[in-house]
Amino acid sequence: MSFKAAAIQMCSGVDPVKNAAAMARLVREAAAKGATYVQTPEMTGILQRDRAAARAVLADEAHDVIVKTGSELAREFGIHMHVGSTAIALSDGKIANRGFLFGPDGRILNRYDKIHMFDVDLDNGESWRESAAYTAGSEARVLSLPFAEMGFAICYDVRFPALFRAQAVAGAEVMTVPSSFARQTGEAHWEILLRARAIENGVFVIAAAQAGRHEDGRETFGHSMIIDPWGTVLASAGATGEAVILAEIDPGAVKAAHDKIPNLRNGREFSVEKIVGAVAGGVAA
Repeated sequence: MSFKAAAIQMCSGVDPVKNAAAMARLVREAAAKGATYVQTPEMTGILQRDRAAARAVLADEAHDVIVKTGSELAREFGIHMHVGSTAIALSDGKIANRGFLFGPDGRILNRYDKIHMFDVDLDNGESWRESAAYTAGSEARVLSLPFAEMGFAICYDVRFPALFRAQAVAGAEVMTVPSSFARQTGEAHWEILLRARAIENGVFVIAAAQAGRHEDGRETFGHSMIIDPWGTVLASAGATGEAVILAEIDPGAVKAAHDKIPNLRNGREFSVEKIVGAVAGGVAA
């Protein structure tokens, strides 16, 4: 069953209420264009470097404005509404980077907590320690929906191909990668990584992104994308500003890609041996 998917590009600020209003406006635009699955970026609800300021406005899942708005939008338009992720306050004082998929009746069908924490030091002086504030997830899921088998990832997860391969082997036809990619790493790797995950697994990839200069001073790469199982970019957005991109998703194309290059079936178990003392022309005796 084909369906129309939308990826929502945002430039979220420090106020979750304002971000919820921006999300609602863009989702309404996507639904008006016929989208039945709509995805928003990582950290839809807030991008705030100041952790104390962020914690002061965060809520638990039951009281979060983005969760509430996402549920209402799903129900209002009868769509599958995917809040790519938002920051959820946990009882231990830490935060979950958590995505939510709502069904057309507004119920939560799936939660996904980002597994891989963005702990990096970049050449331009940016330093990030996501693990200092966030609790990492530990569970990947493939969700059976009426229109496709869907796998879940968030941003930095895209650099860990084993996560995507495990979901593809479990039957995923569509992989979701809502993101808030830094400009520097995005310029170098964003499209390459997304297309690689699509090609090597023969799946669709839908990646809604944050874009532009944010209130907290960070700059994100944008270029939200929808990619088919052959690695073709079906739709993409620009580097800055809000956008709604759409593409028709035909899960039948996944089978066609797997029939052409059946690497999921052809994979083999193997061992790795590290050899010490290798020399030119062979291995030392």
